[in-house]
Amino acid sequence: MNEKKQSIIKHLMNSSSKETKKQLKHFDSEVPQRFLSPWIGSHGSKANLYSLSQHGKNYPPYALYKDSILIQPDWLDYFKRNSGMLKDFSYWNLTLFIQSRNPNVPDIPNKLKRPENRGSLSKHKVDFWDIVIKELGHVDCIYTGKELIKGSYAVEHFIPFQFVAHDLMWNLIPADPSFNSSKGAKLPKMEMYFNDFYELQKEAVDIVTKVKPKNRFLEEYLTVFPDLNLNKTKYEDCIQPMLTIAHNNGFQYMS
Repeated sequence: MNEKKQSIIKHLMNSSSKETKKQLKHFDSEVPQRFLSPWIGSHGSKANLYSLSQHGKNYPPYALYKDSILIQPDWLDYFKRNSGMLKDFSYWNLTLFIQSRNPNVPDIPNKLKRPENRGSLSKHKVDFWDIVIKELGHVDCIYTGKELIKGSYAVEHFIPFQFVAHDLMWNLIPADPSFNSSKGAKLPKMEMYFNDFYELQKEAVDIVTKVKPKNRFLEEYLTVFPDLNLNKTKYEDCIQPMLTIAHNNGFQYMS
């Protein structure tokens, strides 16, 4: 999921998979000329449609060739001048299309357009969890039971980042670094880990609210808990459905 675009393209172009080749052939034979249908129509053979585009019938944005497209100069200038608006328009409508067919999947926009490099969680450590650990002396990793002190823990996503696509604090906890690396995108089992996750989150919010009531990370709980009262039932009602949906979408539970 985090692979570079050029690497994915190279892999697809060199793939020996029959199914992959079938899908690529489908896109190649359907998409390029269909986009031009307002200019050249959609009826007739592929060769005829390609010919119409090359002869500039109704001045289409590009001409079609067997292994490439040639964007017309005036259209290229238009695309460059309006690229931001065109991208936003395309992503907005694609988001609406996908969201209507996946109503229970969170944060569709960020799944469609994810940054190539994940953001750092160093601020989450220093400005939130370090405060909690300083007050308590240490916290226990909910997965391994190991004592975690400042400088010896990782911040991990309880529900995997690959599913939620955000770094909001209500889903982040300190964890044993070695376990965090091995957990990857696997899902935690509610019956094994939720109680400890909840108790750690509640204690953390109580401490930070008392020590630094204007801490900016407290705001990230407000979408789930408008009064910062971390009710256990409400927290469970927030987490459990997302784990179920993630599992239905192919994410596996930890063994």
